[in-house]
Amino acid sequence: MSDLVRFGVAMDRALLAEFDQRIAERGYENRSEALRDLVRADLTKAAFEGDQPVTATLSLVYSRKQRSEVVRLIDERTRALGSSSGALVAQVGVVVDDERALEIVVLRGRASDLRDLAGRVGGVRGVLGSDLSIACVDRERGEA
Repeated sequence: MSDLVRFGVAMDRALLAEFDQRIAERGYENRSEALRDLVRADLTKAAFEGDQPVTATLSLVYSRKQRSEVVRLIDERTRALGSSSGALVAQVGVVVDDERALEIVVLRGRASDLRDLAGRVGGVRGVLGSDLSIACVDRERGEA
């Protein structure tokens, strides 16, 4: 037996038409799938704004001249979060061109700790752009 619950939603006709167009463009088979994704996205965003354990990616574009400083700071900050939380899950660096590199770091920990880490690393001289993006809430991990 499924644990699905049916409920009704009242919505302005024009808003519903826009929603239907949007979900068709994104390839959803029905409104329920689209609505579930919207709810999940909102709950994930709320968790990330709070202090729940999450898994996230930190993407950095930086001057190749600053690579050692960027990598050192990532290592230093993730060690400060504690090895028990598994803060640094994976890291990959890619040369973009002669002057720039891209570093992608998969992190686990409390959302507030990861936001702090991203802010500190993103503020390093030579970092040209950074983006912290939540991948999922770690519901089963409990304490990060």
